[in-house]
Amino acid sequence: MRAPMIGSEIERLIQLLSKLPGLGPRSARRAALHLIKRRDSLLVPLSEAMALAGESVRACSVCGNLDSRDPCAVCADHSRDRSIICVVEDAGDLWALERTRAFRGTYHVLGGLLSALQGVGPDDLNLDSLATRAADPAVREVILALNATVDGQTTAHVVTDRLAEADVSVSRLAHGVPIGGELDYLDDGTLTAALRARRPL
Repeated sequence: MRAPMIGSEIERLIQLLSKLPGLGPRSARRAALHLIKRRDSLLVPLSEAMALAGESVRACSVCGNLDSRDPCAVCADHSRDRSIICVVEDAGDLWALERTRAFRGTYHVLGGLLSALQGVGPDDLNLDSLATRAADPAVREVILALNATVDGQTTAHVVTDRLAEADVSVSRLAHGVPIGGELDYLDDGTLTAALRARRPL
C-alpha cells in the first residue's frame, strides 16, 4: 500500500474546495496549495472571513436575501420603489441584477425552483410570503426574473397562479435571457435589456 503524499488536513481542505462550483479535484489542489503558500496574507484572513460569515449571515425575513443584518440592505433602503417586487430563484440572481444598477424596486428570493426530479415542490419555496407581500395595496407589479429553463418556466406558471388573487401586474424578463441560460452567468448589458423589455404574462 502506497503511503499518502499529503497530510489529512490538506486532503480535507482539497476535498472541501472541490465541492465549490467550478472547482474540480485538480483546481481544488491548486487552490489549496495557493492558500497554504500564502498562509498569512490569504489563508488566515479567508478562514476568519468565512467563520464570521457563517456566524452572522442569514436570510432576510422580508425578501430572503442573504445579509448580516435583518432586514437586508436592499429592504432597509428607503429610496427603493416598494411598488415593484422582482422574484428571483436565489440570492446569487438578486446580486446579479443589483450589479446592473437598472432595477430600483424590491426583491423576493424563492429559495429554489420547482423540480420534480429533485423533489422540490411548492411547499419548499417562499411562495406564501410572496403572496402576502403581493397582496399589499402598495404593490403594483411583480417581475418574474427566473431562469429560462423548464424548471424556471414551471415555477413562473405556479407563481402566476398563486398571485392571481392579488391586484398586481405580473411580468417576466424579456427573451434577451437565452433559453437554458442562468442569470448569474449573464453579462450586465443583457440583464439590463431584459429588465427594461419585460412584458406582462
